[in-house]
Amino acid sequence: MANLRADALHKITTAVTGEYGTVVVEDLNVAGILKNRHLARRIADAGFGEIRRQLTYKTRRNGCRVIAADRWYPSSKTCSGCGAVKAKLPLHVRTYECDACGLVLDRDTNAARNLAALAAAACTTGTGVAGDQDTAPAVSKPRGADQKTRTTTHGRKATGGRAGGATLPHQRQTETGDRTQTEPLTLW
Repeated sequence: MANLRADALHKITTAVTGEYGTVVVEDLNVAGILKNRHLARRIADAGFGEIRRQLTYKTRRNGCRVIAADRWYPSSKTCSGCGAVKAKLPLHVRTYECDACGLVLDRDTNAARNLAALAAAACTTGTGVAGDQDTAPAVSKPRGADQKTRTTTHGRKATGGRAGGATLPHQRQTETGDRTQTEPLTLW
């Protein structure tokens, strides 16, 4: 079984990195997801860490790049049409319905559109967040010390716009939730 899983992961990551120039992944709180007893076995079997590791070295080998959305980036809670952010969106709700503009869309399709917009904004803004990725050499730190952790505390209110400060021209920023998107984009 382990060999079958490893073979499947290699095949899918090779296909993705061979077809696309930019790959966007979400940095998920896997330890928190594993606490859900209904999902734990399937999540552990999926090998998210191995998928990300393979995507990282295969995109470098193919001349592509991986953009990792911060784990606190609300890709599912943000409206891909107007940019409004919902305060809560339980996992069992599979259809996203925007209260501001009335957009009704599958939850995963909405999140995919938001991640695609995040990658497009990161590539075109040149703000130093993602557009200027090649200006500084990447230095890896031991034991994952270069990974982003949450910087805002629960007691403070964060302010700002979309992740990395990027705003798409057709999106107005309205807040319908409990926090705004302020954490920057992490590039790998």
